[in-house]
Amino acid sequence: MDSFPSIPSVRREYQGWKISLKDIKSLVRRFYEEVVNTGNVDLIEGLIAPEYAEIHDGKRHVIGIEGAKTHIIGIRQPYPDLRISIDRQIAEGEWVVTCITAKRTHKGPWMGIKPTGKPVAFTGVVNVDHVVNGGIFEHGAANMLEPLLEIEAIKVVGPDL
Repeated sequence: MDSFPSIPSVRREYQGWKISLKDIKSLVRRFYEEVVNTGNVDLIEGLIAPEYAEIHDGKRHVIGIEGAKTHIIGIRQPYPDLRISIDRQIAEGEWVVTCITAKRTHKGPWMGIKPTGKPVAFTGVVNVDHVVNGGIFEHGAANMLEPLLEIEAIKVVGPDL
């Protein structure tokens, strides 16, 4: 935690205080490195807003802190070795776009698919986070098609090219 700048907790009052672009990128980085990569959901409350929402197919789903904890636990069950590396981040206003490389092994059931034991890796711009009052308020979800293709749970059907 010493490698990150001091960022106030979401629970702090923010009367007119603005967080810098560097700090919002660092906040999002901390979420991925300290929570997603470790599964330590006890750290979530200091990094996300109580009204936290995930965006799927353009629809906003408010899940709050408990929903965020359930989501992280759920991602790590089929992929207990999940490791996200942040390749780059771009911030503007209250928004942070994070380009990542994710590596994991399909070791548990996922979306009704039995574990394959196959490693899965992908890179891309898969996360867009909206930071409000020092906490992640909204999180855009990743496209899950590529991991399904990699573990051969689905196959592309079409003419031979």
